[in-house]
Amino acid sequence: MISSRGDSQALGNGQFPYRCAAGSLQFLFGLRVRSDRQFCTGAQQTAGRMIGSNICGRGAPTITRRVLPGSGVLGCGAMPRRTVSGSVVSLFILFGLLLIFSSATPAFAQGGPPYYTNDPGTPGPFNWEINLGYMPFFYSNQSVSHTPDVDINFGIGDRIQLTYENAWLRVQNPSTAPQFGRTQFGMGQSNPGVKWRFYDAGEDGLSVSVFPQFFLNNPNDAVRRGITPPSQSFLLPFEFSKKFGPVDVDYEIGYQAVYKGPDGWITGLVVGHEFTSKLEADIEFYDQGTFHPSGHQPTIDFGGRYKIHSPIIFLLMAGRSLAPTRSDQAYFVGYCGIQFLLPPKSYK
Repeated sequence: MISSRGDSQALGNGQFPYRCAAGSLQFLFGLRVRSDRQFCTGAQQTAGRMIGSNICGRGAPTITRRVLPGSGVLGCGAMPRRTVSGSVVSLFILFGLLLIFSSATPAFAQGGPPYYTNDPGTPGPFNWEINLGYMPFFYSNQSVSHTPDVDINFGIGDRIQLTYENAWLRVQNPSTAPQFGRTQFGMGQSNPGVKWRFYDAGEDGLSVSVFPQFFLNNPNDAVRRGITPPSQSFLLPFEFSKKFGPVDVDYEIGYQAVYKGPDGWITGLVVGHEFTSKLEADIEFYDQGTFHPSGHQPTIDFGGRYKIHSPIIFLLMAGRSLAPTRSDQAYFVGYCGIQFLLPPKSYK
């Protein structure tokens, strides 16, 4: 399968993978990238990029790639109380755990850009996976857009990946202080991380990875202008991949420790299918939230990856919140971009 934030990683089945928070399900169109078992890094670590954001004070919603937009703001504003969608999330978490421990024949699934859920895939020894994309998050009275989102991944050995992600943000928020204006531009939080696939049973086996990441504010005035939240965080997610017949499944779950804010969680489930050697289609259910106060931002999205020409892959995704539209629940989220797998000779 192909993935956006981990697209450069060719999954164990020789396909491309993608990207994190509480319940994601993607149907993937797999692009076969390399002859050996490598994976695309699933970033749209926005990682932390959290979809759906809240306003903290006069600040606008912020987006971290592996965590949906506003991940750093969660808990600062009013969070929606747990509703039916919360029960759905619980079912997806249970389903994900069942997938992990079931006896079905497994294989690596594809997470990463253009999706939020990540997978165990890595680019491979000294290979690069670079994702450039436009990521909009639209709410009832505000919006945040990554223009662009830059996700860079580098492979060290067969199982380790170094990641750095950031974005130039365009934030529209009516509550922003008048002296700053309704529309603000600035750099988002830096998102460095290291992925380690510590368990790999081969192309027909279970794969498991851990992907610790930091979300750090840069030494600029983005926080003062309400572009990024004052909170900074550490995300510790685990990724699992298995294959069920013609369907690839990727599951991710993690804990987020927040400095100057409430701790939270993420979970994602991705299910996808490779229709041709160039086309992959996906559906993703993704969620993230906080413990105290209790709240979450569930989303559903559909997308795909199309291999234009080695090593270039087109990434596309569109979705919305599963909860009613309001200031912290997006009526539209998306991703449109390109993935580069380098050096070209490493991929088919």
